[in-house]
Amino acid sequence: MVCRQKAGKRGLTRLVRTDAGVLVDATGKLNGRGAYLCEQMACWERALNSDVLTKALRTPLSSEDRDRLRQVLPRS
Repeated sequence: MVCRQKAGKRGLTRLVRTDAGVLVDATGKLNGRGAYLCEQMACWERALNSDVLTKALRTPLSSEDRDRLRQVLPRS
């Protein structure tokens, strides 16, 4: 997590690296390297505007990945 706070998996959003790009894993069961984000808008903004997810997922985020993830930003 970007904020480094502790939370249960159910309170976090899992992002996963797949062959189709970086996706939100709503089930928490997709295969692939994953990373978790809390529901704070600041964490999502930092993750999308820095290289935090690139390092965590060990893959560069394409502009399509960033656009896809912006569509599911938490509304706070």
